[in-house]
Amino acid sequence: MTSAQLNLDESPIKIGTRLIPTRYFLAPLAGYTHLAFRRVIRELGGLGLATTDLVLASQLVAESQKSKKLIETTPDDTPLSIQIFSGVKAELVRAAKWLEDRGYASIDINMGCPMAKINGSGGGARLMCDTDGACASIGEVVNAVTVPVTVKMRLGWDRENLTAPVLAREFEKLGVAAITIHGRTRQQGFHGEVDREGIKAVVEAVENIPVVGNGDVRTLEDAHQMRAETGCQAVAIGRGAMLDPWIFAKLAQVATGETPTEPNADEQVNFLRRHFHYMTQQYDDYSCLLFRKFAGWYGLKLGIPDDLEDRLRRFESISEFDEIADQIRARHGEREATLPTALIKVPNGPVERW
Repeated sequence: MTSAQLNLDESPIKIGTRLIPTRYFLAPLAGYTHLAFRRVIRELGGLGLATTDLVLASQLVAESQKSKKLIETTPDDTPLSIQIFSGVKAELVRAAKWLEDRGYASIDINMGCPMAKINGSGGGARLMCDTDGACASIGEVVNAVTVPVTVKMRLGWDRENLTAPVLAREFEKLGVAAITIHGRTRQQGFHGEVDREGIKAVVEAVENIPVVGNGDVRTLEDAHQMRAETGCQAVAIGRGAMLDPWIFAKLAQVATGETPTEPNADEQVNFLRRHFHYMTQQYDDYSCLLFRKFAGWYGLKLGIPDDLEDRLRRFESISEFDEIADQIRARHGEREATLPTALIKVPNGPVERW
């Protein structure tokens, strides 16, 4: 069903003092939502708010090279929010002030990352285990800056500790401008089903601030159903945007009553080239290593032949990328695999017959 048939509000949405043009956001994905990816997705149209890869607060204040790369932006990369994380309240406050002093317009605090190295330091989803501590940290950050502060979190640490509704209610009282809720627990990681009823419980727990639904949104129907079933005012799309970079543009078409269109072969190959080109502007030759991980996500949608996708996972120079891209254009659509390689589950460790 279309957004009109589901009676979904497709007008711009306000987050704090910011007016976001569409209700479909790019979710932060560690290692993927760098500047190049944000720019090339924005060029396709339809994207509302984008959020950076998560940045360690202490490294940001120390102005480490890695953190500076993660928050690098351009005039066309807007609206943008910088996502920070830490298990130390003072570090979050210092990082938030640092960002506001340098003109960044919105700050997102990560309370949802399930990665052990993030949780081990008290950051990410670990913050949800201490509701009083989480509220104290969020409250101090909100009071320290004038720009909107938002929070991204999961339903809870596990099924026995679903703290998101309580936290969302308290965060709203503290002045948080919006909540993004991923519909899994930390224990689930990215496995199992997204619990839309859990997201709905968060929506119902707050009074006025927007709740952004997140998790397993890979198609237009997924995005519309997420909003219809949970009542969330917006949707954050992560892996779905890597599987189909045109998902935001299509959602914008549907919102205005148009029939969504698919990109042709030239548009698909040009997208691949532009993404890599933007990456080289920021990372030069190191882009060859960074770009490899996108091959498994892009292969099916961009019509990349199986052997050339394999080469994209291993290429070592800018000139080699150009050669591969030329071959993709010449052989576009010669693909046998019918699933995105990134979604094919492989066993861990040595397996006798695989």
